[in-house]
Amino acid sequence: MSDLTNAKIRELKARGQLMKPMLKVGHDGLTPAFISALDAALAHHELVKVKFSDLKDQKKTLAPQLAEQAKGELIMRVGNVAVIYRAKPIVAKADGE
Repeated sequence: MSDLTNAKIRELKARGQLMKPMLKVGHDGLTPAFISALDAALAHHELVKVKFSDLKDQKKTLAPQLAEQAKGELIMRVGNVAVIYRAKPIVAKADGE
């Protein structure tokens, strides 16, 4: 894990449990299009729940790969879902704003 504190991880897990899956991994697996969709979802939401509709037998290996390819953190994997987090970049305000 990166610089996430235990308290932050607990908070993210709690939020993740209340979420509905935003993306589903189908029979095509981790295609570039899927990674791109996950990247866009993380850029907008920071925390994304992914459901493994297919490839359920590979979810233990695919979930960490998914987080790594999206440059995020795997917060939890329970059953057929994984929760991935990537902090939004901090945008510095320009002078005069």
